[in-house]
Amino acid sequence: MEASEYSQGTILLVEDSVDDIELTQRALEQYQIANPLVVARDGVEALDYLLARGPYAGGPPPALPALILLDLKLPRVDGLEVLHLTRDNERTSLLPVIILTSSNDESDRLRSYKLRANSYICKPVDFNRCAEAIRLVHLYWLGLNEPPPGAGLIR
Repeated sequence: MEASEYSQGTILLVEDSVDDIELTQRALEQYQIANPLVVARDGVEALDYLLARGPYAGGPPPALPALILLDLKLPRVDGLEVLHLTRDNERTSLLPVIILTSSNDESDRLRSYKLRANSYICKPVDFNRCAEAIRLVHLYWLGLNEPPPGAGLIR
């Protein structure tokens, strides 16, 4: 997948907080980021989408997102397990996964990087700082970063 195709790709936001979902949507709108946003409200929904299981089983798998923004504190399956299973699956192993969480716990950060998270960001509580963080994540990961060859083509 070419970088330009990636830049227009879907962003998968894995987040259970309605306030944080709305904040992310507002930030994307503020900076006129037009990438489609798919929201998974818990770890099971995220894994179903990424691994083409549950409601996505039996048909063509959904297109892979160009970027995953992953919270750690999720219902049903936590973010670290989502990250582990994403990295453990050939179809999704190379996707950029950015941990976007309120946890500043060193053990969460260490475990995230050991599970091959691409980046770890503590959510700023101020809207303007949060919006700027999302803009910079988008600029780097979907603008400047060169994805691995074939990362979006693994099915």
